[in-house]
Amino acid sequence: MATLSSKRQITLPKELCDQAGIYPGARFRVFCHNGHITLVKQTDNASIGVLRHLQANLDVSEHASRDQAIAFEPQAARP
Repeated sequence: MATLSSKRQITLPKELCDQAGIYPGARFRVFCHNGHITLVKQTDNASIGVLRHLQANLDVSEHASRDQAIAFEPQAARP
């Protein structure tokens, strides 16, 4: 079981770090949701090509796209 230090630090078990490929100096994104903390290891170039399938609409200018985004008013969230 891990323990939080007075500096809010946690030591991760070596076996888990080895399994996840985590080494000293690794960087993480930290999220908290419903009282649970999740660490996500950042991987260089992980998102390369993720938007490759999208094609630009050359009929819309950069200015027109910006103006349309500014004018867009999303509907109020419903409970």
